Amino acid sequence: MGESVAEASILSWLKKEGDRVTADEPLVEIATDKVNSEVPSPEDGILVSCRVNVGDTVQVGHVIAIIETGDGASASAPVAAAAPTIIEVPAAPAASVAVSSGTAVVSSSDRFYSPLVKNISKQENISQAELDSISGTGQNGRVTKEDLMGYIASRGNKVAPIQATSTASAPASKSIEAPRVKGPTITVGPNDEIIEMDRMRRLIADHMIMSTQVSPHVTSYVEADLTNVVMWRNKVKKQFEANAKTKLTFTPIFIEAVAKAIRDFPGVNASVDGNNIIMRGDINIGMAAALPSGNLIVPVIKNADQLNLVGIAKKVNDLAERARANKLTPDEIQGGTYTLTNVGSFGNVMGTPIINQPQVAILAVGAIRKKPAVIETPQGDAIAIRHMMFLSHSYDHRIVDGALGGRFVRRVADYLEEWDVNREI
Repeated sequence: MGESVAEASILSWLKKEGDRVTADEPLVEIATDKVNSEVPSPEDGILVSCRVNVGDTVQVGHVIAIIETGDGASASAPVAAAAPTIIEVPAAPAASVAVSSGTAVVSSSDRFYSPLVKNISKQENISQAELDSISGTGQNGRVTKEDLMGYIASRGNKVAPIQATSTASAPASKSIEAPRVKGPTITVGPNDEIIEMDRMRRLIADHMIMSTQVSPHVTSYVEADLTNVVMWRNKVKKQFEANAKTKLTFTPIFIEAVAKAIRDFPGVNASVDGNNIIMRGDINIGMAAALPSGNLIVPVIKNADQLNLVGIAKKVNDLAERARANKLTPDEIQGGTYTLTNVGSFGNVMGTPIINQPQVAILAVGAIRKKPAVIETPQGDAIAIRHMMFLSHSYDHRIVDGALGGRFVRRVADYLEEWDVNREI
């Protein structure tokens, strides 16, 4: 399911008990944070038992079905996880149980918490006692990510208690609680329509609230002259499509410039873990994509700095097409280290994007517009019609200062402005 996916929800069973299934035939449809995907049968055989119901949320490694194979043995179909984290523990002569190794965290009250819930709790300074008090809606009363994010949103900003040292002279420190933030009371009029958020929109809302609470956002702006880029693309796009069998949009050009700038300023390609800064070794650029439903998803181009422009263009077009068709795999939205969002595709001049946690920066590119601009010529300054675009760089001010954040977005603009109009495809 991807390295950071800890649980999935069962959306529908594509086969019923007693049905014969073949290896790699879709067996069940599941949903993670943002992606719905089909899990194939691992074996040929008969589906003899569905262990979980539609709507249940299960941990990675949990057995969800039993398949009787042709030789009479049974094979388990767990929600997939990376092979090194799975231990097969015999439970009965004809079955096996998949257990996630080293990921189960048990509280003092023997209540199970997924690694994802524990990690968010750590980031939000939620004590074990406070976590134990949260009412869970998951299986057997388990606290899900949605339960925790809802609790955090209603909890307000609390300052974690300061632990007093165990000396006789040191007075016990008291926790200081900030005022709870309560949303306004909404009056519904007779002509109003109430639309319940779907699952993805609720997750997006929770993620945005969490990001603004975790990271102090700062945004730097640069206006770039993209005339060379526009002229070059207009000249080569037909030949590019004929040779590469894929269209050349502006997005791959932006991603290439971002990947180069990250090499120059690796400090924006990081995450924060408590008091530790994690410098990411890979450059995995997420590209925010709008779905037909109006929701947002961020597929990731892994190792973008190691791809040429043709490779980036093929990745961009493939991921965008499958995102719109809801055909992305969970791994394709995991592992991003930096995000690009193109608000210009909606005709917007600029935007102030919210950081995609646990990253520390995100870049928004605006619409490319023809504008009069001052240019330098051998004969002196002149006013000419140029293709101009704003770049908005939001970053986590805990570890990215204005100098780094501003220099990075300026470097991206430099790479775009210095584009070689004679560049070969």
